[in-house]
Amino acid sequence: MQHLTQMEAAEGVAHGTEGAVQHRIALVDDDRTTLTAMEIAMRAEGFKTDAFTDSRVALDAFRRDLPDLAVLDVRMPRLDGLELLRQLRRFSSVPVVFLTSRDEEIDEVLGLRLGADDYIRKPFSQRLLAERIRAVLRRQQLGEALGGAGATTAPAQVIERGPLRMDPNRHATSWNGVPLALTVTEFLLLQALAQRPGFVKTRDQLMDVAYSDEIYVDDRTIDSHIKRLRKKMRSVDPDFCAIETLYGVGYRFSVD
Repeated sequence: MQHLTQMEAAEGVAHGTEGAVQHRIALVDDDRTTLTAMEIAMRAEGFKTDAFTDSRVALDAFRRDLPDLAVLDVRMPRLDGLELLRQLRRFSSVPVVFLTSRDEEIDEVLGLRLGADDYIRKPFSQRLLAERIRAVLRRQQLGEALGGAGATTAPAQVIERGPLRMDPNRHATSWNGVPLALTVTEFLLLQALAQRPGFVKTRDQLMDVAYSDEIYVDDRTIDSHIKRLRKKMRSVDPDFCAIETLYGVGYRFSVD
């Protein structure tokens, strides 16, 4: 039987040919018609699916067994997508893609601040949703594959910058010895900044780190991720100020 290396699996996600890797996607939407259409389309795209019309049932299922990625509708009764994400982030950093039908940007911005990895507006094509899902999974797997599974690939080095410690092979981050649960996007952004302390990363450069060429995001998306990242850091260190904003330019990581 042929086995895929981590890097080969990641490249498979990038090109929509996962091969032996079949990812399990949770779909949560109270609209049964939309949910059925997504489920059929995602299965046709090669994903396994778990479908939920009740967000509370979905949350209970996530506590028992996490999917590889969750697609959450924002507007749902009982427990809306934003609150579902808020509670999910208490115990997991599983990648999340939001579905939003509102014209305003408030849902998108708030979702990113809560720790969503991407969003897509309704109405959308099922193929576009599949590509967004693959892009997020690709970011996750490429981060995990930095250490490589083959004998010819050296493990990715642990990054230590003052109180910060990042282990790309384990997707583990700590500040002053306190573990931090970062989403895939947050981890990649912090890693890009911490690799070269004192050097400025423009928003465009950070977009290239976090998103594939096929996905368009604007400056506000990166800013939202950085704000969320700072909030997590300040939850363990109220005086955290290592991520500096250079207005009109970008961001810089700096520690004494």
